[in-house]
Amino acid sequence: MTKAELIEALSNKLPLNKADAERAINIVLDDVIAALRQGERVNISGFGTFSVSERQARTGRNPKTGESIEIAASRSAKFKPGKQLKDSLNEGVGAAPASSSPSTGS
Repeated sequence: MTKAELIEALSNKLPLNKADAERAINIVLDDVIAALRQGERVNISGFGTFSVSERQARTGRNPKTGESIEIAASRSAKFKPGKQLKDSLNEGVGAAPASSSPSTGS
């Protein structure tokens, strides 16, 4: 799903025109980005948690030439899905009934 498709879906589900739906989505995304820039975690209950991962500077190698290169320190966003999201993605996927016990192989 693209951002444009998300805007379309929101405008179809709520009494919003596309411009208002786009504005609402942009506000939410801007707030998430602002919180991550400040090093905060963003926890959306039932969906997941966004956090910032810090990578230290390190020495790497160019695989083509073997030459050593310095890789700068960087920050990256990470996402950890929540239990409700994981459960909804795995409904009916290879799930055995909870009451069954593993066979002993006798």
